[in-house]
Amino acid sequence: RNPSWRLKDMFKKFIKIISIISICLIISILIIPAQFSLPVDKMSKQDYNQKSFWAPWGDHMHAGVDIFGKIGTDIFSASNGIVILSGTNNLGGKFITVLDADFRFHYYAHLSSIDTYIGCIVLAGDKIGTLGNTGSAINTPPHLHYGIYSLIPNTYDISISLHEDSFKPFCINPIPMLNSEF
Repeated sequence: RNPSWRLKDMFKKFIKIISIISICLIISILIIPAQFSLPVDKMSKQDYNQKSFWAPWGDHMHAGVDIFGKIGTDIFSASNGIVILSGTNNLGGKFITVLDADFRFHYYAHLSSIDTYIGCIVLAGDKIGTLGNTGSAINTPPHLHYGIYSLIPNTYDISISLHEDSFKPFCINPIPMLNSEF
């Protein structure tokens, strides 16, 4: 056989393996029931502002809630799911995104450390990192920026605006969920 055929066969096997793994991960998300738990160790209602979701925040609207605490405090997955993103960016600093069984994205930003990896299946309450002040929070008190986002917009919140408000239907206010845990 020609060596290029061997390379094509290896590539096809690789794609097949990746596809099987992806299907298994998606199925595992679907069979794990949705749950919610507090994302910051020993947090209280006083650690976050009840009115901070979709409030003016510098030059943008705040699409989440900031939960304040000490650097190094454990951060837990608030939901069962799979880690789909993990890394560093200018705005969120060190961050993690978890996809839950309801196909919502849980975004954890400004972390001091990341203790998980892409593809990891996590359960609500599993440690995924530690609280910090990385990214745009470098000159602020340490906190976790926690946001929940949906692939499907909330139709009651759709704006005809083409500005930042057009993103709001994809944002879920985490404050009622946090409050329900106290």
